[in-house]
Amino acid sequence: MISKKMQGFVANSSAIRAMFEEGKKMAAEFGADKVYDFSLGNPNVPAPEEVKQAIIEILNEEDPVLVHGYMNNSGYDDVRAALAAHLNSLYGTNYGSENLVMTVGAAGGLNVMFKTLLNPGDEVITVTPYFGEYRAYAGNYDGVLIESPTDPETFYPDVKDLASKITARTRALIINSPNNPTGVVYPESVLREVADLLLQKQEEFGTEIYIISDEPYREIAFDGIDVPWIPSIYANTIVGSSYSKTLSLPGERIGYLVIPTEAADSKNLIASANVATRILGYVNAPSLMQRVVAKCCDAKTDVDYYDRNRKLLYSALQEDGFECVRPDGAFYMWIKSPVADEREFVAKAKDEERILIVPGRSFGCEGWVRIAYCVAYETIVNALPGFKRVAESYGLK
Repeated sequence: MISKKMQGFVANSSAIRAMFEEGKKMAAEFGADKVYDFSLGNPNVPAPEEVKQAIIEILNEEDPVLVHGYMNNSGYDDVRAALAAHLNSLYGTNYGSENLVMTVGAAGGLNVMFKTLLNPGDEVITVTPYFGEYRAYAGNYDGVLIESPTDPETFYPDVKDLASKITARTRALIINSPNNPTGVVYPESVLREVADLLLQKQEEFGTEIYIISDEPYREIAFDGIDVPWIPSIYANTIVGSSYSKTLSLPGERIGYLVIPTEAADSKNLIASANVATRILGYVNAPSLMQRVVAKCCDAKTDVDYYDRNRKLLYSALQEDGFECVRPDGAFYMWIKSPVADEREFVAKAKDEERILIVPGRSFGCEGWVRIAYCVAYETIVNALPGFKRVAESYGLK
């Protein structure tokens, strides 16, 4: 018999992954070109050429023991120093290798920080809609995830609601910007209001409240929009990042944490994150990929590819009568369901048009759906007639 905790996790397993698996079955039955899978944030853009060249250079030139062997749990010192220098050049910071911990993707980094911060019953706040796995990650350490609805017009954090949700048990607030699933980028003015609130609440309760800034989409932003560097706004910020989206390396599971010296109790946070990396069973982030990303600090994904998809999909869905949030970043379209129960809309799109999208309740927000447009441009083109037929069946436009 599996544990009670795992029984709950299995019963509430990811709808995103379930739809992805359904898509694979449908592709085998009908042909991949006749199934339009917008379920998973799996980048269709190839990794930059620099990644391939870095792998070849490392394998040809470096000591195999260095490439494939163990290292400090926090990762190779020279890799962390290279990434720290890169961040310093971008944000005017003064990080050293000691401020970075290499992680098994951003998800691994979040688990490391929750292991570091949470006692049973401690609370983590997230603003809705949010990446659904946050609940499981907090639950792994007997933490409690608290939802704070965003402003319904902007999908920015609602500072008044946040104020009502913070208690003496609050240990962290997750900020995910650019946001999955809305694509919204939170402006600096809003983040400063959030920071001011947290400072007030820290003083009120005599506690430390950390922002955990989950940033796998930081480099994917459109129209020249600025993605604020939150540690410059609020000292008690820990950044978790990943190369899954920005370098199209989701399966390689490589990312990092930034724990600034300015964060309260930073020495113990860093020491604990190192131990957590080991005892959670990660041991260390993948060695080869650590060395690869250090060589690829300046490599860029093809944001224009995603922007082209964004513009096509947004304009077509708007024309069909759907209500959509225009994304500032990431590669997701957040659209309002034409019926109250968005699961009906999701089922109709799948069963009648072989279009796979994800219900909003998977992100803590009923009545909406997410479309991941990190797919081939042709997939969007070929899916548009089906979206139009679904819109017509609901009498939109």
